[in-house]
Amino acid sequence: MAARKPQVEMPRQDPKNRIKNFDEVAIGYDEQMALEEASRCLNCPNPQCKKGCPVEVPIPEFIKLVKEKKFGEAAQKIKEKNALPAVCGRVCPQENQCQKFCVLGIRGNPIAIGRLERYASDWERNNSKIEEQTIPYTGGKVAVVGSGPGGLTVAADLAKRGHKVTIFESLHIAGGVLMYGIPQFRLPKEIVQAEVQYVQTLGVELRVDSTIGLLTTIDELLGLEGYDAVFIGSGAGLPNFMLIPGENLKGVYSANEFLIRTNLMKAYKFPEYDTPIRVGKNVGVIGAGNVAMDAARCALRLGADRSYIIYRRGRDEMPARHEEIENAEEEGVELHLLNNPSRFIGNARGFLERVECVQQKLSEPDRSGRRSPMPIPGSEYTIDIDTAVIAIGQSPNPIIQQTTPGLKTTRHGTIVVNEETMATDIPGVYAGGDVVSGAATVISAMGAGKLAAKSIHEYIMAKKTRNKPSA
Repeated sequence: MAARKPQVEMPRQDPKNRIKNFDEVAIGYDEQMALEEASRCLNCPNPQCKKGCPVEVPIPEFIKLVKEKKFGEAAQKIKEKNALPAVCGRVCPQENQCQKFCVLGIRGNPIAIGRLERYASDWERNNSKIEEQTIPYTGGKVAVVGSGPGGLTVAADLAKRGHKVTIFESLHIAGGVLMYGIPQFRLPKEIVQAEVQYVQTLGVELRVDSTIGLLTTIDELLGLEGYDAVFIGSGAGLPNFMLIPGENLKGVYSANEFLIRTNLMKAYKFPEYDTPIRVGKNVGVIGAGNVAMDAARCALRLGADRSYIIYRRGRDEMPARHEEIENAEEEGVELHLLNNPSRFIGNARGFLERVECVQQKLSEPDRSGRRSPMPIPGSEYTIDIDTAVIAIGQSPNPIIQQTTPGLKTTRHGTIVVNEETMATDIPGVYAGGDVVSGAATVISAMGAGKLAAKSIHEYIMAKKTRNKPSA
């Protein structure tokens, strides 16, 4: 039997060069690479890859079009299910989703589905003109709170079904976490804005600088404003802290502030953009998810000599994508695993100088298989850092929950929904993404958005049928 072709590697910037700029690290396939990778697809009669896609992208069909050099048609095929293919091709954890089920992965490397998705969508953006689409109106009117991946997905799916959709975004630009959370070198902002523009071509109206809960309430949207339904996709933008001594010292950031200043407000281009950010020579990032990796990698690009990941569990437990951990280590990020900060230590002027850590060991697995970190008595030691970034998770901002009577929430501030429909206890109000699940992935928010869009459409059409005058 002939050996299987190996997966086509993604070209990337050299680590020594990329830590000096914010340009995209992954350069992407060229046409020949895309054709070679697509040729590996077996065209399975019973494709398993679809099982792992939360938004049900027709994977074999779009890869077949890539094989035929019909790149624009491939992008359109993806967009039948996914309004943000250029985003998903870059930041989705395909290794745990669609590629996990690829049969080639049983004895080798799966098809690089995400890289092909990226190539097709980039080709379309560079070679086709985005044009307004005319979609017959069904009479439904929907408000979408938040323009992150969940909100954009809901808006696109409902617009395609003929509803009038308005997105309310609290920031001055659309995109949510795609704009403020993920660095330029992982997800260029012009890519995000191109995806937003595509959603707008479907007839979606976008209102920025519009914070629901302050500008107007959910009840007012359903009442005075005349919306048939509301989708809450306001994300999880409230940072979690460790609540340890010294956390208020100068030089200690939440990951939210650090990344918003860097990404959305372009502190890396200071003074061209008038957003300063103070980054010292030794930066400690607390946490080991994708957000932590983003912060640690940004720190090096902003001038730090050393950037540390400080995490209380081991390498196998790190929640970040393997690719992001690999990229971080290539760039010089150092991992301090099985260590948990116990206090931050500052100087007489209130500036951070060191972090005290306690070494940890992992317990035996519990019933869920998870191993808990346990402090080792007498193992305290300090690391010299002058900047710390707390990246241990985020919670939803409570403004909508506090201004919406009858909206059921958990003790963590997340909104309670029916997981099959994404409906809240309030008729006509739906929610999805991080505001329901807590901080999670882009694609999981999009999956929730697709489910909510289907439910909202059915709700509105049933409502119109009930209200239709009898003959």
